[in-house]
Amino acid sequence: MGQKDRQRDAAGVKKARRPEVRLPVLRGFGELGLGGGELEPDGDYDGVEFRDLDLAGQDGGGALFLDCAVTGCGVTETRLSRARFVDSVLTELRGVGTELVEASLRDVEVVDARLGGVQLHGSVLERVVVRGGKIDYLNLRKARLKDVVFEGCVLVEPDFGQASLERVEFVGCVLKGADFSGVRMKDVDLREAAEVGIMRGIDCLAGSVISTAQLMDLAPAFAAQVGVRVD
Repeated sequence: MGQKDRQRDAAGVKKARRPEVRLPVLRGFGELGLGGGELEPDGDYDGVEFRDLDLAGQDGGGALFLDCAVTGCGVTETRLSRARFVDSVLTELRGVGTELVEASLRDVEVVDARLGGVQLHGSVLERVVVRGGKIDYLNLRKARLKDVVFEGCVLVEPDFGQASLERVEFVGCVLKGADFSGVRMKDVDLREAAEVGIMRGIDCLAGSVISTAQLMDLAPAFAAQVGVRVD
């Protein structure tokens, strides 16, 4: 049996490939005069640890974060548009209005985040795990997600409008008021989600798989979509 076949489950759904992040020995941010204590636009951060820092309002747009750990940092209105995170772990981030427009996350773990209004539209996520925590109003419009797992987290009114989702899994997580308008899906697995609430885009679930119980929960929305009245 080939590798491609082994990656499919009994329902014929390809499983997401998870990141395998192994961080090297890290330098603390601020050592060697890195950034003068603040993020720099187009900065180059290789093997750096950012721990318990207030990065609110700082500008790291276009920066590269390679083999980095960002732990317990405040990121309210931090500007990280077009930033690139590679082989990195982001833990216990907190804040609102974090700007990650057109950012790139590859081989990244996001753990126990408490965020609101994160702007990730137009971004690219590949081999990413979002584990635990709660994110309100996550904006992923027109983003590209491939091999992404949302695990044990709560997503309140996430916006996936016109995004592309391939090999994306929702495992033990809660989706409240999700917007899937215009989404393109391939091998998207919703079966293990703890709760699936869809506000818009019920007609765009082609390419996904749901459980029988979820089908019953979503039946009124499916009926409304095709103009059927249930009495």
